Amino acid sequence: MLPTPEAVIGQFDKALRTVFASAATRRPYPDAGLPEADMNEAEKRHAAGLMRINHSGEVCAQALYAGQALTARNPEAARALIEASDEETEHLAWCEKRLDELGSRKSLLNPLWYAGSFALGAMAGALGDKWNLGFLAETERQVEGHLNSHLDLLPPQDAKSRAVVEQMKQDEVRHAETAVAYGGAPLPAPVRVAMRMTSKVLTRLAYRV
Repeated sequence: MLPTPEAVIGQFDKALRTVFASAATRRPYPDAGLPEADMNEAEKRHAAGLMRINHSGEVCAQALYAGQALTARNPEAARALIEASDEETEHLAWCEKRLDELGSRKSLLNPLWYAGSFALGAMAGALGDKWNLGFLAETERQVEGHLNSHLDLLPPQDAKSRAVVEQMKQDEVRHAETAVAYGGAPLPAPVRVAMRMTSKVLTRLAYRV
C-alpha cells in the first residue's frame, strides 16, 4: 500500500525538524547534576568527535524509523517503530546538549545521513515486516556495539558524556528486543557486513565533519 500524501508531507516535516531544529526531551538529561570534567583541549575535541558521531547516528536512526514506519504493513509494527523513534529524538537532544557543552557542533553532513538512511528504511519496510523489523534489530545491535566502544574511548573523567552514552545504550538494547519480539528475522550475513562497512564510513566522517 502506497503512503498517503499526508504521510509523505508529515515525513518531510519530520526530516526538516530532525536535521535543522533542536530536539526536545521528555525524560531528564542522563548527565543532570554531574559536574563538568577537567579536560584539556585535545580531550574535549575527542569527546566532541565521539558525541558528534552519536548525534549523527541518531539522525540516521530517526530517518530509518521514519522510512520503515512509512512502508510498514503491520499497524502494530508501525506503532513500535514510532515509539522507538520518540526515544531516539530524546537521544538527539541529549547529544546536542553535550556537544554545546563541549563547545562543538553537529555534523555538517547530517542532511546526507538522513536522506540515505530514510531510503534504506523505506526499502526495508517495502520488503515486509519481518525483514523491516529484522533490519531494525540489527541496526540497534550495531549501535549498541558502537556505544560500548565509545565508553572505552571517551576520556575517563568525562562522566557527563558517559552518562548520556550509557542511557542511550540501554534504550538501543530495548529497541532491538522489541523488534525481535514483533517478529524481526535475522538478516543474511552479507547484509550485516554491508551495514557495518557503511557505519564505518559514517563514523570516520562524522568525527571530523
